[in-house]
Amino acid sequence: MENKAHAFWAGAFTLGLLAVIAFAVVFFSADHTVRVPYDLISRSNVTGLYPDAAVRYRGLDVGKVQSIKFDPSHPGQIRIRVLVDQKAPMTRSTFGTLALQGVTGIAFVQLDDNGLDLSPLPSSAKHVAQIPLRPGLLDQLQRRGDALLRKLDSIAGDLDEMLNEDNRKQIMAAVSSVQQAASSVNAVALQLGPATQHLPAAVDDLRKTLQSTNQLVTNLNRPDGPFQTNLNKAGTAAAQAGQSLSSIDASIQQLSARVGYDTLPRVDSLTDDVRSAMRSVDKAAGTFSRSPNSLLFGGAPRPAPGPGEPGFAWPAGAGAGASAGAGGK
Repeated sequence: MENKAHAFWAGAFTLGLLAVIAFAVVFFSADHTVRVPYDLISRSNVTGLYPDAAVRYRGLDVGKVQSIKFDPSHPGQIRIRVLVDQKAPMTRSTFGTLALQGVTGIAFVQLDDNGLDLSPLPSSAKHVAQIPLRPGLLDQLQRRGDALLRKLDSIAGDLDEMLNEDNRKQIMAAVSSVQQAASSVNAVALQLGPATQHLPAAVDDLRKTLQSTNQLVTNLNRPDGPFQTNLNKAGTAAAQAGQSLSSIDASIQQLSARVGYDTLPRVDSLTDDVRSAMRSVDKAAGTFSRSPNSLLFGGAPRPAPGPGEPGFAWPAGAGAGASAGAGGK
């Protein structure tokens, strides 16, 4: 009996320990993060995306994909339900894209924000918020693949046309011309060889000339050099000439003062005398023209006395008329 009781309690302890271990494993492995549902709306391919795929916000794991299905209200539109950690900064400018995990071909959802509207985007199980799913790199390459192929086809056609028979002949002719030009350059270089041998001597002569020129400039700049001495002499001569000019200017001013204060008054007096003599000559000429006999008998005739002067006498006719006039009164 004791052995049976011991075995029973050992079995019960083992079962309880296994239950505790299973509960601990389930408890610690369970995800206790509170997640909020969001719907990603896509109008492009979602190749490589599966449920339980990772959802990352700028590279950080913030959730997982819950379901992928078509939107019954919008044909051709895909609705991807994701569960995102409530602590993730979901805003009204948040958007999603599909990215690939290495070379496995398995895609995951990459969330990002352009910062245009930083107001929070609330969501709940009853009112699930929608986030746009923008085309990824592969979708953009697929959309632009046709245009790229057309451009490559056009480039290939242009290359084919450029490398036709006539153009190839012209290219070969150009290559031949370049080769001939290179040969000509080599010939010119060979001809210039003897001339280049004389360059060191020419450089030495030029160096000597520069040294002579430098020495000449140094001599010219010396204060006691001949150039400075001649310049000093020229300056002294110019100063003396300036003093002579100053003396001449003073003499001219003195002469002008003498002419103004001494000579001009005498000239004015002489002019008055000449004018008086001319009036006398004019008067004598008038007298001679009135009585030429005055030149022989001397003296000019005196004018007849006028009325009231001594010796005045009325003419005969004039006196009778004057007496008659006096009697009538």
